[in-house]
Amino acid sequence: MLGYLGTGAFLEATFENWESEFLQMGMYVILTVFLFQKGSSESKPVDRDAPQDEDPRDAPLKAATPWPVRRGGWVLKLYEHSLSIMFLLLFLASFALHAVGGSEEYSSEQQSHGQPPVTVLAYLATSRFWFESFQNWQSEFLAVAVLVGASVYLRERGSPESKPVAEPHYETGA
Repeated sequence: MLGYLGTGAFLEATFENWESEFLQMGMYVILTVFLFQKGSSESKPVDRDAPQDEDPRDAPLKAATPWPVRRGGWVLKLYEHSLSIMFLLLFLASFALHAVGGSEEYSSEQQSHGQPPVTVLAYLATSRFWFESFQNWQSEFLAVAVLVGASVYLRERGSPESKPVAEPHYETGA
């Protein structure tokens, strides 16, 4: 089992999955900034301002204010988007490791059939790499779309992702 953990097959399968997860969560974070859906517990309020939209440059500084807000400038700009930047970096790292592990596994298969091994860049140009990526990406986006859409009409008592059970569909839960 320990030997398997260092193989291209393990790297490919693991990081192919992580790649789609980080893409999903990153897009979820970014899209919830711009997309509003009346009645969705996943949406900011449609008819009023949300605390997440307040400009940190206008906030009173306190001792507990995060240092990037006190510092301002480009540090604050990075901090304002640190969640999506983290997901982007995790996605890119997973994408790269998927390519590295996949090229190793693909090369091994190629060599067993008397073909030459491929480089990571050559593997990125194969339909196999993109099939592996896209089959995962589409399922992640489908899952997010169903979660957001279903949260308008369906409830799960006790879940922080759900509106209170007695609230009307057209009101976003607190």
